Amino acid sequence: MEAYWYFDFASPFAYLQLAKVQEWRSRMPLTPVPILARVLPRDGAENIVPGLAPEDSAEGFVRWRAKSLGVALTLPPSYPFNSVAALRLCVAANITWPAIEAIFAHLWRDGLPGTTPEELKPVALRLGVNSLGTTGGVFDSGARLRANTEAARALGVGSVPTIRVGSRLFHGANAAAEFDDWLAEPVLRRTA
Repeated sequence: MEAYWYFDFASPFAYLQLAKVQEWRSRMPLTPVPILARVLPRDGAENIVPGLAPEDSAEGFVRWRAKSLGVALTLPPSYPFNSVAALRLCVAANITWPAIEAIFAHLWRDGLPGTTPEELKPVALRLGVNSLGTTGGVFDSGARLRANTEAARALGVGSVPTIRVGSRLFHGANAAAEFDDWLAEPVLRRTA
């Protein structure tokens, strides 16, 4: 049985889940699906509340969560940010795990900007993507991104990251633990 991992580079929670994703990939096929989360129904979980101190905001929670997981984290210069350029770069790089890891590292580990093709040029060149225009060429991958996002929405994906196995969706704060339990229990796996 194959699983699908829906993600958006704008989500620090997808970045924080990436280490678990690498572990799951050693246990079963896991297909990455980049989507534009900002067009999904919003639950507000990733919004930073203006006027709150970082420790009282989503940003503070993300920093705490990264520390508790032992994941290196440097927030990008602007958060939340528009992830379309990063998602298009991922599609142009054939949605490979090395590309996904490189883009997440650029944005969330190294804290570098990534809202324009020019800001992503260093990682694009490392991935062998040379056309940085947003129309035409290999970097123009908006149609695939739109199709992924619409298909995810039709399946009931409402936030990122989400893991899907069959019709079963794992999302939210406990998704990693729930998916680990599901992987460990053959009886649960039959219900997907």
